[in-house]
Amino acid sequence: MGAVFLGTPAAAVPSLAALADVADVDLVITQPDRSVGRRGSPTPGAVKVAARQFGFEVSQPTTREELVDVLALGGFQFGLVVAFGRILTPAMLASTELGFLNVHYSLLPRWRGAAPVERAIAAGDERTGVTLMKIDEGLDTGPIIGEIATPIGPHETGGGLTARLAHLGATLVDGLIPDYLSGRRVPVPQLDTEAMHADLLSKSDAMLSPLTTAAAAERCVRAFNPRPGAWLSTPDGPLRIHRARQTSTPMEPGTIARDGSRVLAGFADGAVSLEVVQPPGKDRIAAVDWMNGRRGEATTFTPDSV
Repeated sequence: MGAVFLGTPAAAVPSLAALADVADVDLVITQPDRSVGRRGSPTPGAVKVAARQFGFEVSQPTTREELVDVLALGGFQFGLVVAFGRILTPAMLASTELGFLNVHYSLLPRWRGAAPVERAIAAGDERTGVTLMKIDEGLDTGPIIGEIATPIGPHETGGGLTARLAHLGATLVDGLIPDYLSGRRVPVPQLDTEAMHADLLSKSDAMLSPLTTAAAAERCVRAFNPRPGAWLSTPDGPLRIHRARQTSTPMEPGTIARDGSRVLAGFADGAVSLEVVQPPGKDRIAAVDWMNGRRGEATTFTPDSV
């Protein structure tokens, strides 16, 4: 009996490669191809592409029932789940001899849930990490096999931190799964009293309000880059903010205006300097070039979408 791997995006690929070093990967399960671009052409996820290159068999069940059947018929010793995009049911968890493990991008029990990297940056956490855990029927509540901590850089984005954690997760897979399989590594229960939840991100979560602090706004710009993308609700529509820096310059909250060679957005206690923005229906552009296109005309943003 070998292992089954469940994952979909690029962040899961390093763990797949690491798993291949320590176990026989009998099957890779990933989400169905998604339509991308204006033509809606079906495009495979990064895990499917990598699995094909590695020579692994790939399955893409479209329903819960199909997934149950694939797992039940596989006869796998254990499974590894990394950013798969679907919660495993009790029937699925019972389908392998040694259960399912998960690489989770936080130091559990802090930031259980779907968006731990983005929530950690937005909250101003100074450090995060990766946890290898055994999956139970709760949401990221299973016992911990091991973890690696790492500081969060002052300019680190959600995408950049995720990529870095993906490689740390692969280190856990390579270093700890052999000991888990042999019984030398026994999972330790989590402390539920320290739990925090990282709910799935929505577009509304990424809207910046003039009522928040400048520091929180700058963190959100980094946290939600590249997805779902921080934005301001302006009279012309949503203005996406791809890069910004906090400043000490005072600014009227809810105002976007030129300040010398900079474009500033005012928040509750100060301002951020907008560096790269994306107006509605257009490509991203340097904020100063966007303001030049407006002939220097200031604008506003509100706490609510327009």
